[in-house]
Amino acid sequence: MDWSPTIDTADGPVYEGIVAALDRDIASGRLHRGQRLPTHRALAQALGVDLTTVTRAYNEARRRGLTDARVGQGTFVAESRSRPARAAAGIAIDLSMNLPPQPIEADLEGRIARGLAALQHEHGFSEFLTYQHAGGSETDRSTAALWLRRRIRTAEADRLLVAPGTQSTLTSLLLATTSADDVVLVDRLTYPGFKAAAAALGVRLVGVEADEEGMIPEALAEAAGRHRAKAVYLIPTMHNPTTLTIGPTRREQLAATIRRCGLLLFEDDAYGSLDPKLQPIAALVPERSYLAVSLSKCIAPGLRVSFVLAPDRAAAAALANALRTVAQMPVPLMVALVMRWLVDGSADAIISAVAVEAAARQRLAAKALAGYNYRAHPKGLHVWLALPSAWTRAEFASHIQRQGLAVVTSDSFSVDDHPEHAIRIALGAARSRSDLVVALDLLTTALRSPTYASRIV
Repeated sequence: MDWSPTIDTADGPVYEGIVAALDRDIASGRLHRGQRLPTHRALAQALGVDLTTVTRAYNEARRRGLTDARVGQGTFVAESRSRPARAAAGIAIDLSMNLPPQPIEADLEGRIARGLAALQHEHGFSEFLTYQHAGGSETDRSTAALWLRRRIRTAEADRLLVAPGTQSTLTSLLLATTSADDVVLVDRLTYPGFKAAAAALGVRLVGVEADEEGMIPEALAEAAGRHRAKAVYLIPTMHNPTTLTIGPTRREQLAATIRRCGLLLFEDDAYGSLDPKLQPIAALVPERSYLAVSLSKCIAPGLRVSFVLAPDRAAAAALANALRTVAQMPVPLMVALVMRWLVDGSADAIISAVAVEAAARQRLAAKALAGYNYRAHPKGLHVWLALPSAWTRAEFASHIQRQGLAVVTSDSFSVDDHPEHAIRIALGAARSRSDLVVALDLLTTALRSPTYASRIV
């Protein structure tokens, strides 16, 4: 047989021992995604147990997300333990939410369960259920700084904060450093969450021209002078939505322009951990920079743990006060879990597995979208696809929604009235690669469809 489990029945019934062995062998890499498991009868004969015992074990394994059963083919190791998120009515596969995939190799659920059990054993949960410092404890900040320093050479604990997610960080940044009617410069297409935060605080966003290398330094300098801008917001790595990663030379040019023009830099490093070769722009001009490093796109958004590097201690203290106003504090239990992962290597293992899975999904997207005008990063979570002129953006989004898919049009990202004729396709939310292939097939079928198809009643 391809799999012969070692079963420990000392603490429970045999079927639970089979499930535990399956879970353990997946986590260790002995079993891999998509591997076919022995038939119920073959495993029962090999183990010398009743057929009903194996059937019960396989049913329980499927319930826990360890396996998938395919009609007429058998039982296979699942690609992911995640379950489809609750989507809007009529949406079968959501390609609008930019989530990291949860490959079974990451063992995310297993790591959460083991990590929480260890925290309970070592500390109990009570100490994590009370108020704590808005920017994290000194120990947490030191742990995070040490982890970040491998990629970001300027990471220092005394100017680092642990925050409850990047969205809270961006809102707090604007609250701490800007006033109503101040101008912040951005790419003409930018993250909708930053748009929402700016609108809520009365901050004006002005789009700056870019070329194939990113925001143009001369255009940034001109806009800074003309609008008396306070800051610039950039996503230099795997830009959301265009997928562009700014190269080293342009990063240096932008850093020099930011310093020369007296701007603050708000750098959103949501995706940097997936492709850590390049230093953030903030590392080139740390005295004027706030760098937000998220775990939402490289581990899981539900953790609500991120890190932010401020220019100095005073700026970090002011930002901590703003974070306290916006969100009080990050969730202490999740912070404790994340810190444990940073120390024991679990965070790196999860990120590595997510990056491998993201790359595999990008290859599937490249195959499906061959011949179409699109942009992508080989390790990114999304694709930026130009729509055929026969479709309007609204018609296309509405049409594929009736096919059970959801995407985001360029209108959501635009800061002016002239967005590109394009959509963002998120690849991570599909539960498996096979689900993604189905979704991409439906999408490309729609791209080939004439516009009148969307108007048929």
